Amino acid sequence: MLSRAAVVGSPVAHSLSPVLHRAAYAELGLTDWSYDRIEIDAADLPEVVAGLGPEWVGLSVTMPGKEVALTLAQGEVSVEATLSGAANTLYRTPQGWAADNTDVRGLVVALEEAGVRAFERGVVVGGGATARSAVVALSALGMREVTFCLRGELRGRTRELLEATGIEADVVPLAHGIPLGAGEVVVSTLPGHVPSPVVRAPLDGGPSPVVMDVSYEPWPSALATAVASATGGRVQVVRGTRMLLHQAVRQVEVMTGRPGPTAAMDRALTEHLAARGAS
Repeated sequence: MLSRAAVVGSPVAHSLSPVLHRAAYAELGLTDWSYDRIEIDAADLPEVVAGLGPEWVGLSVTMPGKEVALTLAQGEVSVEATLSGAANTLYRTPQGWAADNTDVRGLVVALEEAGVRAFERGVVVGGGATARSAVVALSALGMREVTFCLRGELRGRTRELLEATGIEADVVPLAHGIPLGAGEVVVSTLPGHVPSPVVRAPLDGGPSPVVMDVSYEPWPSALATAVASATGGRVQVVRGTRMLLHQAVRQVEVMTGRPGPTAAMDRALTEHLAARGAS
């Protein structure tokens, strides 16, 4: 019997998830599995999910449907999804759709790859569902203080998350710029196509943070370019494809029940980007 999965959201035409999941199925010998893209708004997600047949085993949920996806869970809900108030993964179980937020694991592993270990202070740019996922991930790496760079005020769900994790937070207006020196790790959740805010470099002689830009298209992003210009290239900027890879590995695991073939998925992603001249 054919098993089906897909990435859902709007827009999804640019999504690299099919590259990763199809590579995993090929490596695992799952010749009767398929993975597609479905363009869908958040408001239509409940009806679409309710109409999926038994051949559907999983959905990768991108913006703007992550918060709605969490409400559709009938089975297990992961701690990461509960804390962040968002699910980027729905997968079929005997109890119904289970929900996970694999963005958290993806971000943790990507930062560990970049040399991040235990640290205390971080900066998060943005205030939506992905920003909350970033807070959960940074908390797992030891962060106890966070500076949010926002256009407005902290959202209620973010305040609940901070209370649940015991993280102290302050807010600076995004219009004042991104203070790279305010944290050992900086995570931007801004879309890659938007103009970068002003980037404020760390003081001379001060430590250089690791910057993670969760966006991966276009690359280099406006933020990556601004960081390089402001710091003379001495601050490392990690492309969001690293987070994308490792969150997809976890999605493959929960959807198939088998270990995610990280090396094969990474190789497929690298080859795809190189073929597009986007490596």
